Amino acid sequence: MAQEQQIHRKIGKNLQNIRKARSLSLDQVAELTGVSKAMLGQIERGDSNPTISILWKIVNGLHISFTSLIEDNVPKVTHIRLDEIEPLLEEDGKYRSFPIVPFEQNKQFEIYSVEIDVGCTYASEAHYEGVEEYILMTSGALKLRIQDEAYALKAGDAIHFSADQPHVYENIADEKTKFNTIICYPV
Repeated sequence: MAQEQQIHRKIGKNLQNIRKARSLSLDQVAELTGVSKAMLGQIERGDSNPTISILWKIVNGLHISFTSLIEDNVPKVTHIRLDEIEPLLEEDGKYRSFPIVPFEQNKQFEIYSVEIDVGCTYASEAHYEGVEEYILMTSGALKLRIQDEAYALKAGDAIHFSADQPHVYENIADEKTKFNTIICYPV
């Protein structure tokens, strides 16, 4: 019973957050969903035990996912500290990749902060078809080889490429090279 009440409160809070984020009144949500204003108010307060069919009316009327009503609220702000992230290591630790924004199914991308020590070269396998990569240089210099082409990048440069082919990162600076990479997956 207590767990059931928690779910109802969660549904109510999520519905209220969605409604307020869209600047909708209860009357407007009632019109969009076909669920009465009174019922919507009870759901938002956690006083009602809505049926699955009522929830589907709300989901369809507001064009949201069903899970958006039942999942825990994701914080609106997430402060990420690089020094608190465990890096993925390659080339005996000379190539460090910090997963800043890990992949989430509903986002279809991930972001890494990468550091490459002087003289290090890292060869990446091809990702699967349709994957794209964006590199934003922050310091140092990088030679990026994609098949038979080479691109020299320095701090402030950016490049975008299809990552479904082998590619090689080489630090060509006399200092540590740093860049951020965004990997986008096909929908």
